[in-house]
Amino acid sequence: MISRGFAVFIAALCATLPAVADDAAPENEAGRYSFTKVADGFVRLDMKTGEVALCSKRTVGWACQAAPEDRAVLENEIARLRSENAALKKDLLAHNLPLPAGTLPEPPVLRDGDRTVNLPINPHFDRVVTFVNDVWHRLVEAIAKVQKQVLNKS
Repeated sequence: MISRGFAVFIAALCATLPAVADDAAPENEAGRYSFTKVADGFVRLDMKTGEVALCSKRTVGWACQAAPEDRAVLENEIARLRSENAALKKDLLAHNLPLPAGTLPEPPVLRDGDRTVNLPINPHFDRVVTFVNDVWHRLVEAIAKVQKQVLNKS
């Protein structure tokens, strides 16, 4: 026998799955990936995110596996470019030259007592937060609706 709570959870999950499937569908896959032939298969480049994967023939078809990336090297290069960028901005401002259009001056350095947290601006992160928020609200609404139906039948 299935418990009432589990049945409510399954009903709520089923109510939200069509909405999740609609939101998860890609906008337009045409031209998103670039493939290059290599000895073991193909290298797939995601033109939207920059992710690289190696696609090869397996026993049950083709499969793509994300290529390993040396994150430390990337982080070091990003840090180097940021400091170089900050120095260039500082030089421009020191010579009373304007910064290029759309460029912001470097944010102030936080002192030890400051508790301000500057979150990075990332439209992909904002889309994920919005999506999760919508799914959560739909799930809560579906659970409330099922609870009302169960209580009305009792």
